[in-house]
Amino acid sequence: MNYRSVSDLSLLIARNMDRLPRDIDVVVGIPRSGLMVASLIALATNRPMADVAGFCEGRLLASGHTRRHAGLDVEAGVVRRILLIDDSIDTGTSLTQAQRAIAAARPAVEVVTLVAFATTRSAPVDISLEVVPHPRAFEWNIMHHPILERACVDIDGVVCVDPTEDENDDGLRYAQFLDHAKALHLPTRRVGAFVTNRLEKYRPHTERWLEQAGLSYGHLIMLDLPNKAARIRSGSHALHKATFYRQSAFELFVESDVRQASEIARLSGKPVYCLEDRSVHTPGSFTAPAISNRSGQIARSLIWITKSAGKKVVGDRVYGTFKRLAGRA
Repeated sequence: MNYRSVSDLSLLIARNMDRLPRDIDVVVGIPRSGLMVASLIALATNRPMADVAGFCEGRLLASGHTRRHAGLDVEAGVVRRILLIDDSIDTGTSLTQAQRAIAAARPAVEVVTLVAFATTRSAPVDISLEVVPHPRAFEWNIMHHPILERACVDIDGVVCVDPTEDENDDGLRYAQFLDHAKALHLPTRRVGAFVTNRLEKYRPHTERWLEQAGLSYGHLIMLDLPNKAARIRSGSHALHKATFYRQSAFELFVESDVRQASEIARLSGKPVYCLEDRSVHTPGSFTAPAISNRSGQIARSLIWITKSAGKKVVGDRVYGTFKRLAGRA
């Protein structure tokens, strides 16, 4: 999966300042994600900004009094050229609809189109800052992305807050927390599987909360240990999640804790999206789980490793793994 964060977007705009047209009067963003990109570009170019509906009705967003510039003092009625922005493009439906609305309301206005992310096969646009092929996801839409249907998602720290030390008593206070936990990042798509280190005995509480939150999912995987003390002794927080993830057909894991995210990626050989650092953690190319999950492709493309010359390059351990994958053990 090709992933871009808000930080990536900000850097992308900064590195493409020379490509942004300066002879525009207003930056217009397509709701919702396009408004974020438009805001960053409007700030970078010091131009006034509007949303599509507002611009069609002759309204611009207020620009405040800091960094006042002549370019900000524009009346919507005298605008001649605008930069119409969306975050990404595929079929171009949203961009086309916005262009038609503007053409109907403001026929004299020239429209220059810009998207931050395009593909080699996406609809034409005047300016695209980066080609990001499918499958792709962005920080601002990943919890609403179709990939969630093929993903494992943690619960505490992701869809609800983590319990405090006082709440995490494996007793009455913890049960109360489970029943009334504050929601965080609620997915709007069906989740393939919720995978949590909550104990199996708390399944009824967990299922009830998920139902009340309106969340749809395929599986609920919990830790089958008797109590909190046993869970601490096992030290299996990442291992429990990674084991299910590795053995499943799911393609992504969404985790809240950065250390667990890195460990789950290493143990499963699959990517993990971490909400703490807003990045995708990937396994090392030559870890055994990663090799296993890509065995067919890797075994064919790197068959030379199973030869005597390859052994000298990669060492005994990796050599043995590839030899088994190639069917020569």
